[in-house]
Order: sequence, then C-alpha cells, then structure tokens
Amino acid sequence: MEVLTINNVSKSYSNHQALKSISFSISNQRIFGLLGPNGAGKTTLLRIITQIIDADEGEILINGEPLKNDHIKDIGYLPEERGLYKKMKVGEQLLYLAMLKGMSKAEAKKEAAEWMKKFEITDWWNKKLEDLSKGMSQKIQFISTIIHRPKLLILDEPFSGFDPINTNLIKDEILELRENGSTIIFSTHNMESVEELCDDIALINKSEKILSGSKTDIKTSYKSNLFRLVHSGELGELKEGFELKESEKNLDGLNLSLIQVNNGAGPNDLLKYLIDRTEIHAFEEKIPSMNDIFIANVKAGNDE
Repeated sequence: MEVLTINNVSKSYSNHQALKSISFSISNQRIFGLLGPNGAGKTTLLRIITQIIDADEGEILINGEPLKNDHIKDIGYLPEERGLYKKMKVGEQLLYLAMLKGMSKAEAKKEAAEWMKKFEITDWWNKKLEDLSKGMSQKIQFISTIIHRPKLLILDEPFSGFDPINTNLIKDEILELRENGSTIIFSTHNMESVEELCDDIALINKSEKILSGSKTDIKTSYKSNLFRLVHSGELGELKEGFELKESEKNLDGLNLSLIQVNNGAGPNDLLKYLIDRTEIHAFEEKIPSMNDIFIANVKAGNDE
C-alpha cells in the first residue's frame, strides 16, 4: 500500500526552480530517506507535503486520496528549524500542539505524560522552553511531533542537537514507531544514519530527482566486483581476470589488498585462486556506502 505518492510535483520562486517534476511513492511502514545537498529542494517538497506551501504543478496523494486539509491530522512534521514557544511551559505547549492535531485535552495529557515518563523528563512539565538546553528542547519538539501518533511522520535532521546517547534513544523510537504502523520520511545529511535506518531513498539534486529505490537494490547496483583481502606474503602478478588495484601493509605487518574481479568471475573463483598463493586472514566484498553513492551522483550532476 502506498501511503504517500508524489506525481510530477514542480515549484518555482520567481526565477528559481526549486522542484522539477518530482515523482516517487512511499509504501506503508517504510523509512524513506529524502537526500540531497543544500539547496536541492528537499525542504520545499516537505513544506508542500505538509501544506505549508502549494505546488505549482503535480499532485500529492495520501493513501490514494488527493492531499487535503484533513490529512494534516495524519502527519507529524519535525522541521529542521525548530519552532516551539520559548515562553510557554512544556506541558501546556504539548497539550496545545496535540489538540491542534485533533486530540482531546484528556487524550493529549495522557499521551504527553506517557512520553515524558518514557524519556525520563516528567519534572520538566512546568518548565519554560527557554530554561531548557538545546538537547532538552529537542526532546520536547520530538514529542510534540509524534504525540498524535501520525501515520506519516516527516523528520528533517531529527538528531540535530543531540548527544550520542540521546541520538540512539531517538533512533530506537523511530524504529519502534515504524513497527507500530508509522511511515517515515527521513531527511538528513548524515549518511551513517541513512545506512542504519532507511529502507528506501530518493536523491534530489538541482531540483530534480536523480536516484530512487530501495537502499539495498541501489547499493547492489553500484557494486563493482571489488574485494578486500587481508593476507600475509606478497601476491605477485595475478592471472588474467584478477587485477590488483591497491596494496599496503597494516600495523600488524599484514597486507591489505584490493582486487578487481573481471571477465564474469566471482568471489569463489578469486578465493580458489588465492588460497594457494597466500595465507588469507580476511576476505570481503567492497560494497559502496550511501555516502560514496551520494557523492558520486551529486558530483556527476554538478559536472554536467
């Protein structure tokens, strides 16, 4: 089931085209990485989905229905630029924002209390936001985003301002929200988080989508039959079909070699060939990281 469908969405500001014919869809209970360099158009797209601004062209469907005002109750949006009321007390603020999403005061109070207990911050209820640290206020912002248990959750740089312990806490909550039925759009420049959390991705550059699909399929498509080998002794000249790309010694005196496999050969062929030539300590395929793929695609687009 497609929770969100983007069909040929375009948006311009004066002489600047922010989005050009963007299309993709997101299935139920998936974490979808919306990626791109600064100025690519990601924030514009998120603001269109959340109805902060309108698209010039194209359509957006939520569960197969054209986007409408009522859908705002099904969406939770954590913007990169946080927007809580600094003079307002934490508890009052959570209740107010939850009720804007259609919750009753009793429901909102119950959910807010449960989340604050879960985050071990119950004593913050009567504190003003201006009295909290950035990390503390980020927790309140996160709770305000998910308090109404949205079906579609949009997180723009959700780990900004968090230390490693609280980053892991929020990661665990994101995964639990997915397991409990939420579909999540995750916009970030942190490719390690993309590797860890995302099921699917779309990469936008210069207002256009240049890559999309499941993270696993994309990484597989960028494989280049390179294998890392940790071994003792020199390899010498390799036979046709195997090319030594790099070789160096590590601190233990072992050799680290990068070997390209050509002519339709596979890892088993390489291992059979090497096993009588050297003592193998470790062997693995070099799979490109999302960071490698991101840089390669953006650089290629910028060089055009």
